[in-house]
Amino acid sequence: MLIKHNTNQCKDGYLNRTPYFQFILLSCLFPLWGAAASLNDILITQFKSIFALSNFASALVQSAFYGGYFLIAIPASLVIKKTSYKATILAGLIVYTIGCTLFFPASTMATYTMFLAAIFSIAIGLSFLETSVNTYSSMIGESSKSTLRLNISQTFYPVGAVAGILLGKYLVFQDGASLEDQMALMTAEQLHVFKLEMLQHTLKPYKYLIYILIFVTCLFAITSFPKCKASTTTKQTDILETLRYLSTNQRFKKGIVTQWFYVGMQVAVWSFTIRLALELGDLNERTASNYLIYSFAAFFIGKFIANILITKYSQEKVLISYSVLGMLSLTYVSLEPNFSAVWMAIVTSLLFGPCWATIYTSTLQTVERKYTETAGAVIVMAIVGAAVIPAIQGLVADKFGLQLSFFIDLICFTVVAYYFAAEQKIKASMSSQAVVSKNELNS
Repeated sequence: MLIKHNTNQCKDGYLNRTPYFQFILLSCLFPLWGAAASLNDILITQFKSIFALSNFASALVQSAFYGGYFLIAIPASLVIKKTSYKATILAGLIVYTIGCTLFFPASTMATYTMFLAAIFSIAIGLSFLETSVNTYSSMIGESSKSTLRLNISQTFYPVGAVAGILLGKYLVFQDGASLEDQMALMTAEQLHVFKLEMLQHTLKPYKYLIYILIFVTCLFAITSFPKCKASTTTKQTDILETLRYLSTNQRFKKGIVTQWFYVGMQVAVWSFTIRLALELGDLNERTASNYLIYSFAAFFIGKFIANILITKYSQEKVLISYSVLGMLSLTYVSLEPNFSAVWMAIVTSLLFGPCWATIYTSTLQTVERKYTETAGAVIVMAIVGAAVIPAIQGLVADKFGLQLSFFIDLICFTVVAYYFAAEQKIKASMSSQAVVSKNELNS
């Protein structure tokens, strides 16, 4: 029996009101990819020691993960166009579950490449989810509250991220000295056995994720969802026509570039937070992971505060303030050679709070409604920045040191600040033109 909704759809695809059960269920998907993403930060630390990797090589975990987003986002948007948001979400949940199961043969084969393949498979499922759910969450209600809805949904993300870190802390990381210190005292034979044992620990979080995914998939299957697709009397646009249109939309392209830099920065900071704590403090991996938990807690708080501020001030002013403070905090992280730099990295996470959702909806609102599905997919493709920026930061860390590598993130936050300053200027100009036109009409 389907759990139904009682809403009416407007011509532009938005609804006359938000169906709260369906919206909450959609929002509960955000923790699912938050958990997967934060587990990558655990794996980077674990794999760096087990497979004796450089900072650059260990960052390839993120390249495999977010590279999957880039490749699958457009196919996912085509699934939305041909079927529905709900069907695309179900496909994503199923593929995500399959990706989690691939960790079991990967642990048996015990090769870094096979683990990257499993991570890539998870990313394919998550690309289906993010391509559909980000746009769907913004549209499942009144048009005027689309940014607020997505920011509320995004607030659930750090809950899953913290859960992922806790799973990694207690199921993957172990008590005692750090892995590098333990392995330094072992013979070659002991080392081989120890590494295999440590790889087996990586399976445990994914076992629990599989159970949760099966339950959520069943719940979505029995729930009725509104279509939220714009009504049109014209023929459906094909993918090439849509891409040609988007390529001429200057504000859309600026939003894509900004999202690329923002996501790359966010993932890079979180990827190296545990490494930074290990380098600046006498800690093991389990203790160092606490600082990533604090980062996600700060991220949650930052989102919550931003949601309140955006209801009182323009979202551009709020994001400019966040970005400037973020630039200052990253400067501190890069230059202060003591453990306070780790705490300032946590402050940076607080300032990430509203960025993704606000850039997403601001960019999506610059396109005509008939192009929404594909435009949303292209914005999700910008997540590929997370496949590039952490790898670049890893290279810089190998050459110049881990702390100085955070200057890469400082550059990224500067791009975000510039984008919102430009958007504020454009909207002020549009508002002035609207007032002039109204006055001319009245006269």
